[in-house]
Amino acid sequence: MPSLGERLQAALNEARKARDQARTLLLSTILADLKNREFELHHPPSDEEAVEVVRRGVKKRHEAAEQFAAGGRQDRAAVELAEVAALEVFLPAQVPPEEIRAAVRAAIAGGATELGKVMGQVMPRFKGRADGKLINQIAREELSASV
Repeated sequence: MPSLGERLQAALNEARKARDQARTLLLSTILADLKNREFELHHPPSDEEAVEVVRRGVKKRHEAAEQFAAGGRQDRAAVELAEVAALEVFLPAQVPPEEIRAAVRAAIAGGATELGKVMGQVMPRFKGRADGKLINQIAREELSASV
């Protein structure tokens, strides 16, 4: 099974051959981010570390899309969201919200009554497989329901 870095490089090569400039630029940017991470770590990034780099790229593009949409630039927001979709192909499957909710309820039942404590228990279980914002939202909902 090829590593995430190898899969990204193969996709970049395909995009270049297809003369898909937008995809080529997107993948080149992510691979550059991955190379920068390698310099920070002083070793080639593991798949888990590479997934974090791709997730950061997805998060940046989500935030940019939100800002473009707020500024009335739906065309640019659509471009950013298309890039998000192109990157999400490389990420592992997301954990379903029901599974996160069950873990949050278990943490609350275990005595965690503050958001920080719940997040501290739940986040490590889903690291790299669920969005922190979603986990935070579910934790807030469950904490307010348990009061």
